Amino acid sequence: MTASTETRKLVVVTGASTGMGASAARELARRGFHVLAGVRRDRDADAIRAPGVEPVILDITSPEHVAALAARTADDPRPLHALVNNAGIQVNAPVETLPLAQWRHVFEVNLFGHIAVTQALLPALLRSTGRVINISSVGGKVAMATYGAYAGAKFALEAVSDSLRRELAPLGVQVVVVEPGGVRTEMATRGIATANELAAGMTPEQEARYGGLVEANNALMATGTAAGLTADAAARVIAKAVTARRPRTRYTAGRDAALITRMTRVLSDRTLDRILAANLRRHHPKGAPARPLSPA
Repeated sequence: MTASTETRKLVVVTGASTGMGASAARELARRGFHVLAGVRRDRDADAIRAPGVEPVILDITSPEHVAALAARTADDPRPLHALVNNAGIQVNAPVETLPLAQWRHVFEVNLFGHIAVTQALLPALLRSTGRVINISSVGGKVAMATYGAYAGAKFALEAVSDSLRRELAPLGVQVVVVEPGGVRTEMATRGIATANELAAGMTPEQEARYGGLVEANNALMATGTAAGLTADAAARVIAKAVTARRPRTRYTAGRDAALITRMTRVLSDRTLDRILAANLRRHHPKGAPARPLSPA
Protein backbone atom coordinates (compact mmCIF):
# COMPACT_ATOMS: atom_id res chain seq x y z
CA MET A 1 0.00 0.00 0.00
CA THR A 2 1.19 3.47 -0.76
CA ALA A 3 0.20 6.85 0.54
CA SER A 4 -0.84 7.93 -2.93
CA THR A 5 -3.51 5.21 -3.15
CA GLU A 6 -4.77 5.33 0.42
CA THR A 7 -5.26 9.11 0.64
CA ARG A 8 -8.42 8.52 -1.35
CA LYS A 9 -9.85 6.32 1.40
CA LEU A 10 -11.45 7.10 4.75
CA VAL A 11 -11.10 5.16 7.99
CA VAL A 12 -13.22 5.84 11.08
CA VAL A 13 -11.62 5.11 14.47
CA THR A 14 -13.81 5.46 17.55
CA GLY A 15 -12.34 6.03 21.00
CA ALA A 16 -9.35 7.90 19.58
CA SER A 17 -8.78 10.34 22.44
CA THR A 18 -5.94 8.32 23.97
CA GLY A 19 -4.31 4.91 23.98
CA MET A 20 -4.75 2.39 21.19
CA GLY A 21 -7.34 4.50 19.40
CA ALA A 22 -5.11 7.57 19.21
CA SER A 23 -2.12 5.48 18.17
CA ALA A 24 -4.17 3.63 15.54
CA ALA A 25 -5.43 6.91 14.10
CA ARG A 26 -1.89 8.23 13.75
CA GLU A 27 -0.56 4.96 12.33
CA LEU A 28 -3.31 4.77 9.71
CA ALA A 29 -2.76 8.42 8.76
CA ARG A 30 0.94 7.66 8.40
CA ARG A 31 -0.03 4.92 5.95
CA GLY A 32 -1.94 7.42 3.87
CA PHE A 33 -5.56 7.08 4.99
CA HIS A 34 -7.70 10.04 5.96
CA VAL A 35 -8.80 9.17 9.48
CA LEU A 36 -11.96 10.43 11.13
CA ALA A 37 -10.92 10.12 14.77
CA GLY A 38 -13.77 9.97 17.25
CA VAL A 39 -13.05 11.88 20.47
CA ARG A 40 -15.21 12.97 23.39
CA ARG A 41 -13.91 16.48 24.12
CA ASP A 42 -12.59 19.53 22.29
CA ARG A 43 -9.23 19.32 24.07
CA ASP A 44 -8.85 15.74 22.82
CA ALA A 45 -9.61 16.96 19.31
CA ASP A 46 -6.90 19.61 19.57
CA ALA A 47 -4.40 17.02 20.80
CA ILE A 48 -4.94 14.52 17.98
CA ARG A 49 -5.51 16.87 15.03
CA ALA A 50 -2.73 16.33 12.47
CA PRO A 51 -2.23 15.82 8.74
CA GLY A 52 -4.49 12.94 7.81
CA VAL A 53 -6.23 12.89 11.21
CA GLU A 54 -9.52 14.78 11.39
CA PRO A 55 -11.08 14.72 14.87
CA VAL A 56 -14.85 14.38 15.19
CA ILE A 57 -16.73 14.76 18.47
CA LEU A 58 -18.27 11.34 19.04
CA ASP A 59 -20.01 9.70 21.95
CA ILE A 60 -21.02 6.35 20.48
CA THR A 61 -23.97 6.13 22.89
CA SER A 62 -25.42 9.38 21.48
CA PRO A 63 -27.75 8.85 18.49
CA GLU A 64 -27.17 12.45 17.42
CA HIS A 65 -23.39 12.02 17.35
CA VAL A 66 -23.67 8.73 15.45
CA ALA A 67 -26.02 10.29 12.89
CA ALA A 68 -23.63 13.22 12.42
CA LEU A 69 -20.74 10.81 11.80
CA ALA A 70 -22.78 8.93 9.20
CA ALA A 71 -23.64 12.20 7.48
CA ARG A 72 -19.95 13.24 7.50
CA THR A 73 -18.89 10.03 5.76
CA ALA A 74 -21.79 10.16 3.31
CA ASP A 75 -20.83 13.68 2.26
CA ASP A 76 -17.19 12.72 1.59
CA PRO A 77 -16.34 11.67 -1.99
CA ARG A 78 -13.68 9.27 -0.72
CA PRO A 79 -14.78 5.68 -0.05
CA LEU A 80 -15.00 4.45 3.53
CA HIS A 81 -12.42 1.69 3.71
CA ALA A 82 -12.81 0.66 7.35
CA LEU A 83 -14.59 1.27 10.62
CA VAL A 84 -12.48 0.56 13.71
CA ASN A 85 -14.81 0.09 16.69
CA ASN A 86 -12.35 0.85 19.48
CA ALA A 87 -14.21 2.96 22.06
CA GLY A 88 -14.60 1.29 25.42
CA ILE A 89 -14.55 1.49 29.21
CA GLN A 90 -13.30 -0.93 31.84
CA VAL A 91 -15.39 -1.54 34.95
CA ASN A 92 -14.34 -4.25 37.39
CA ALA A 93 -16.44 -5.41 40.33
CA PRO A 94 -17.85 -8.68 41.65
CA VAL A 95 -21.14 -9.64 40.03
CA GLU A 96 -22.97 -9.34 43.36
CA THR A 97 -21.83 -5.80 44.05
CA LEU A 98 -21.98 -4.05 40.67
CA PRO A 99 -25.17 -1.94 40.42
CA LEU A 100 -27.41 -2.76 37.47
CA ALA A 101 -27.05 0.80 36.18
CA GLN A 102 -23.31 0.16 35.83
CA TRP A 103 -23.93 -3.15 34.05
CA ARG A 104 -26.15 -1.34 31.54
CA HIS A 105 -23.61 1.45 31.06
CA VAL A 106 -20.80 -1.02 30.32
CA PHE A 107 -22.93 -2.77 27.72
CA GLU A 108 -24.08 0.54 26.21
CA VAL A 109 -20.50 1.64 25.60
CA ASN A 110 -18.75 -1.68 24.93
CA LEU A 111 -21.46 -3.35 22.84
CA PHE A 112 -24.53 -1.37 21.85
CA GLY A 113 -22.56 1.75 20.90
CA HIS A 114 -20.47 -0.31 18.49
CA ILE A 115 -23.60 -1.82 16.98
CA ALA A 116 -25.10 1.65 16.55
CA VAL A 117 -22.02 2.99 14.74
CA THR A 118 -21.78 -0.15 12.60
CA GLN A 119 -25.43 0.08 11.57
CA ALA A 120 -25.03 3.76 10.69
CA LEU A 121 -21.90 3.25 8.55
CA LEU A 122 -22.77 -0.04 6.89
CA PRO A 123 -24.37 1.61 3.82
CA ALA A 124 -21.05 3.36 3.12
CA LEU A 125 -19.04 0.20 3.82
CA LEU A 126 -21.27 -1.83 1.52
CA ARG A 127 -20.77 0.69 -1.28
CA SER A 128 -16.99 0.51 -0.89
CA THR A 129 -16.79 -3.20 0.04
CA GLY A 130 -14.88 -2.08 3.12
CA ARG A 131 -14.38 -3.77 6.44
CA VAL A 132 -15.35 -3.60 10.11
CA ILE A 133 -12.61 -4.00 12.74
CA ASN A 134 -14.01 -4.73 16.22
CA ILE A 135 -11.56 -4.24 19.07
CA SER A 136 -12.41 -6.95 21.54
CA SER A 137 -10.05 -8.19 24.26
CA VAL A 138 -8.56 -11.31 25.73
CA GLY A 139 -11.52 -10.70 28.08
CA GLY A 140 -13.70 -11.74 25.17
CA LYS A 141 -12.25 -15.25 25.52
CA VAL A 142 -11.87 -15.69 29.28
CA ALA A 143 -13.78 -13.94 32.07
CA MET A 144 -11.64 -13.50 35.16
CA ALA A 145 -13.01 -12.69 38.60
CA THR A 146 -14.47 -9.14 38.79
CA TYR A 147 -14.57 -8.95 34.97
CA GLY A 148 -18.19 -10.08 34.64
CA ALA A 149 -19.57 -6.90 33.06
CA TYR A 150 -16.52 -6.07 30.93
CA ALA A 151 -15.97 -9.63 29.72
CA GLY A 152 -19.71 -10.13 29.25
CA ALA A 153 -19.83 -7.23 26.80
CA LYS A 154 -16.66 -8.43 25.04
CA PHE A 155 -17.96 -12.01 24.75
CA ALA A 156 -21.10 -10.53 23.22
CA LEU A 157 -19.03 -8.41 20.83
CA GLU A 158 -17.22 -11.55 19.69
CA ALA A 159 -20.56 -13.25 19.00
CA VAL A 160 -21.94 -10.23 17.16
CA SER A 161 -18.75 -10.11 15.09
CA ASP A 162 -19.16 -13.75 14.09
CA SER A 163 -22.76 -13.20 13.05
CA LEU A 164 -21.94 -9.97 11.20
CA ARG A 165 -19.02 -11.60 9.38
CA ARG A 166 -21.27 -14.37 8.09
CA GLU A 167 -23.97 -11.90 7.06
CA LEU A 168 -21.63 -9.55 5.21
CA ALA A 169 -19.16 -11.95 3.60
CA PRO A 170 -21.46 -12.61 0.61
CA LEU A 171 -21.77 -8.84 0.20
CA GLY A 172 -18.02 -8.21 0.09
CA VAL A 173 -17.58 -6.60 3.51
CA GLN A 174 -15.03 -8.23 5.83
CA VAL A 175 -15.34 -8.33 9.62
CA VAL A 176 -12.21 -8.70 11.75
CA VAL A 177 -11.75 -8.98 15.52
CA VAL A 178 -8.63 -7.75 17.31
CA GLU A 179 -8.04 -9.21 20.79
CA PRO A 180 -5.44 -7.26 22.80
CA GLY A 181 -4.02 -8.44 26.10
CA GLY A 182 -2.33 -6.00 28.44
CA VAL A 183 -1.63 -2.65 26.79
CA ARG A 184 0.11 0.27 28.45
CA THR A 185 -2.69 2.83 28.21
CA GLU A 186 -4.71 5.04 30.54
CA MET A 187 -7.67 2.62 30.35
CA ALA A 188 -6.26 0.29 33.03
CA THR A 189 -5.45 3.22 35.33
CA ARG A 190 -9.00 4.49 34.98
CA GLY A 191 -10.27 0.94 35.50
CA ILE A 192 -8.41 0.61 38.81
CA ALA A 193 -9.78 3.96 39.99
CA THR A 194 -13.30 2.89 39.05
CA ALA A 195 -12.86 -0.45 40.81
CA ASN A 196 -11.81 1.35 44.00
CA GLU A 197 -14.79 3.71 43.78
CA LEU A 198 -17.16 0.79 43.39
CA ALA A 199 -15.49 -1.13 46.21
CA ALA A 200 -16.04 1.84 48.51
CA GLY A 201 -19.79 1.33 48.03
CA MET A 202 -19.78 -2.30 49.13
CA THR A 203 -21.59 -3.32 52.30
CA PRO A 204 -19.46 -4.59 55.21
CA GLU A 205 -20.52 -8.14 54.35
CA GLN A 206 -19.54 -7.68 50.71
CA GLU A 207 -16.25 -6.11 51.76
CA ALA A 208 -15.52 -9.18 53.88
CA ARG A 209 -16.26 -11.43 50.92
CA TYR A 210 -14.59 -9.50 48.13
CA GLY A 211 -12.29 -6.80 49.51
CA GLY A 212 -9.12 -8.88 49.16
CA LEU A 213 -10.17 -10.05 45.72
CA VAL A 214 -10.62 -6.48 44.48
CA GLU A 215 -7.20 -5.47 45.84
CA ALA A 216 -5.55 -8.50 44.27
CA ASN A 217 -7.18 -7.88 40.92
CA ASN A 218 -6.13 -4.21 40.93
CA ALA A 219 -2.53 -5.25 41.63
CA LEU A 220 -2.66 -7.87 38.88
CA MET A 221 -4.14 -5.35 36.44
CA ALA A 222 -1.41 -2.83 37.21
CA THR A 223 1.31 -5.46 36.80
CA GLY A 224 -0.13 -6.82 33.57
CA THR A 225 -0.51 -3.36 32.10
CA ALA A 226 3.05 -2.35 32.98
CA ALA A 227 4.36 -5.47 31.23
CA GLY A 228 2.02 -5.17 28.25
CA LEU A 229 2.35 -3.87 24.73
CA THR A 230 2.78 -0.21 24.00
CA ALA A 231 -0.20 1.49 22.43
CA ASP A 232 1.87 1.96 19.25
CA ALA A 233 2.57 -1.78 19.03
CA ALA A 234 -1.12 -2.57 19.45
CA ALA A 235 -1.91 0.05 16.80
CA ARG A 236 0.28 -1.76 14.30
CA VAL A 237 -1.82 -4.90 14.78
CA ILE A 238 -4.97 -2.85 14.18
CA ALA A 239 -3.39 -1.33 11.07
CA LYS A 240 -2.58 -4.82 9.79
CA ALA A 241 -6.24 -5.78 10.19
CA VAL A 242 -7.23 -2.65 8.28
CA THR A 243 -4.75 -3.03 5.42
CA ALA A 244 -4.19 -6.78 4.87
CA ARG A 245 -5.49 -7.87 1.49
CA ARG A 246 -6.95 -11.03 2.99
CA PRO A 247 -7.18 -10.37 6.74
CA ARG A 248 -7.65 -13.14 9.26
CA THR A 249 -10.95 -13.23 11.11
CA ARG A 250 -9.08 -12.64 14.39
CA TYR A 251 -5.76 -11.13 15.49
CA THR A 252 -4.32 -11.25 19.00
CA ALA A 253 -2.16 -8.37 20.22
CA GLY A 254 0.50 -9.33 22.73
CA ARG A 255 2.01 -12.61 23.86
CA ASP A 256 -0.32 -12.79 26.87
CA ALA A 257 -3.36 -12.60 24.61
CA ALA A 258 -1.99 -15.30 22.32
CA LEU A 259 -1.21 -17.57 25.29
CA ILE A 260 -4.55 -17.13 27.03
CA THR A 261 -6.60 -17.66 23.88
CA ARG A 262 -4.69 -20.90 23.25
CA MET A 263 -5.27 -22.01 26.84
CA THR A 264 -9.02 -21.54 26.51
CA ARG A 265 -9.02 -23.93 23.56
CA VAL A 266 -7.14 -26.79 25.25
CA LEU A 267 -7.78 -26.59 29.01
CA SER A 268 -10.87 -27.61 30.93
CA ASP A 269 -12.80 -24.96 32.85
CA ARG A 270 -11.61 -26.33 36.21
CA THR A 271 -7.97 -26.37 35.14
CA LEU A 272 -8.21 -22.82 33.84
CA ASP A 273 -9.93 -21.78 37.09
CA ARG A 274 -6.99 -23.12 39.11
CA ILE A 275 -4.40 -21.41 36.93
CA LEU A 276 -6.15 -18.05 37.09
CA ALA A 277 -6.75 -18.35 40.85
CA ALA A 278 -3.08 -19.19 41.49
CA ASN A 279 -1.98 -16.19 39.44
CA LEU A 280 -4.37 -13.91 41.30
CA ARG A 281 -3.42 -15.32 44.71
CA ARG A 282 0.14 -14.03 44.27
CA HIS A 283 -1.30 -10.50 44.38
CA HIS A 284 -3.60 -11.05 47.36
CA PRO A 285 -2.88 -8.47 50.10
CA LYS A 286 -0.73 -9.81 52.94
CA GLY A 287 -2.59 -10.23 56.20
CA ALA A 288 -5.99 -10.52 54.51
CA PRO A 289 -8.17 -13.41 55.64
CA ALA A 290 -7.34 -16.57 53.71
CA ARG A 291 -10.26 -17.29 51.43
CA PRO A 292 -10.29 -19.35 48.26
CA LEU A 293 -10.35 -17.23 45.12
CA SER A 294 -11.99 -19.98 43.09
CA PRO A 295 -13.69 -23.31 43.68
CA ALA A 296 -11.33 -26.07 44.71
